[in-house]
Amino acid sequence: MASEFVKVTDKIYFFSGEQETDRPFLYYIKGRDYSVAIDAGQSKEHVEQFYSAIQKEGFEVPKYTIITHWHWDHTFGLPYIQGKSISSQLTQQQLEVVSNWKWTGKDMEQRVKDGTDIEFVNECIQKVYSDLSMIKVLTTDMVVNDNMKLDLGDIQLELYERDSIHSRDALLVYIPQEKALFVGDADCEDLYNNGEVKLSRLKTYREFVNKFEFERYFIGHDFPDNKECVNNYLDELEKNALA
Repeated sequence: MASEFVKVTDKIYFFSGEQETDRPFLYYIKGRDYSVAIDAGQSKEHVEQFYSAIQKEGFEVPKYTIITHWHWDHTFGLPYIQGKSISSQLTQQQLEVVSNWKWTGKDMEQRVKDGTDIEFVNECIQKVYSDLSMIKVLTTDMVVNDNMKLDLGDIQLELYERDSIHSRDALLVYIPQEKALFVGDADCEDLYNNGEVKLSRLKTYREFVNKFEFERYFIGHDFPDNKECVNNYLDELEKNALA
């Protein structure tokens, strides 16, 4: 099913994902003075489709694109965005590493064998990129030191660099006026560690997000949740988490 540009509130919109290639949801935050995107997507095509949907509504393309974590499906669109990109320090460091990777079938297979990358990622990348030489990996323009605020004129975004269940480099975005929290894939299992959920990381993450007064919880690969559903989900994760 094709991605759709959906209004959540007057300020928040999403461009829906697709399961076949693990395409994530991209988010658009409409401010009075300027607007912001959350995540850069998988490819040039992904960015172009997102921007086309934004402009079809008569909106301006984002001034900033916030990256929630380093994984390919959230960052390979970076060379094609307009404006500046923002990430956590750890995301920036990992993107520097990935920018030196070679993109051939042989090199990708070798990274799976040595544990640097995973087979699921390779399968999805090869569905998106029929020509692997088209892959370009960039670092971001700006880095968050623990936390940061962006003032869009009528709403403010609060950015928090944190560890998460899914990756160590999460950047969470909170909008107080909208009671909205954006977490990327932060509450998903850690695919780079055999899909495990580490109890200590889960508890730390849960304690942090529950400090926020949020009514909407926006995730990387599914439709938004509310606080009760989030905590029910985290309850289930905790039952099977590893000590």
